[in-house]
Amino acid sequence: MTAPRRDPDAGPDALPPLHLAIGADRAGQAYKDALGEHLRNHPLVATVLNVGAHLRSEGTYPQIAEEAARHVAEATVDRALLICHTGLGVAIAANKVPGVRAVTAHDSLSVRASVLSNNAQVLTFGAGIIGLALAKQLAEEWLAHRFDPTASAARKVQMIHDLERTGRIIPPPVP
Repeated sequence: MTAPRRDPDAGPDALPPLHLAIGADRAGQAYKDALGEHLRNHPLVATVLNVGAHLRSEGTYPQIAEEAARHVAEATVDRALLICHTGLGVAIAANKVPGVRAVTAHDSLSVRASVLSNNAQVLTFGAGIIGLALAKQLAEEWLAHRFDPTASAARKVQMIHDLERTGRIIPPPVP
């Protein structure tokens, strides 16, 4: 699902709410529960799909990340939020699903750039890296950022897509 372009003069109420998936391994379970509840009550969230719930005791981060990333790739959700101890393992696993761009971010600039510059649909956090209050703040910021398909970053995102699809970057036509 592609979110519409954000009007910089419009408030957050002008943005359509997102459909999210959220998942975590054992190390991120407490954050997942708290963030899921927090996001369910946010006006920029339409739905929160809990992934990996059936894997709660034996699920590994690659399984949970794959499940969430497949929902993104199949457009049953707009974005996914994944949590493990560092955020790195779930990002690596989610990035293996074709069409998915996942990033680990632990600060506002990285969260903003992940969407505006890279059109990343999956955000990952490390429960062992940042506090829950910061995770909630960053998740809220993430909801308000929307990729602009007409921005100069769109060409670079297309190059990443080409690299994933063909194994190389297809050069843009020369004007």
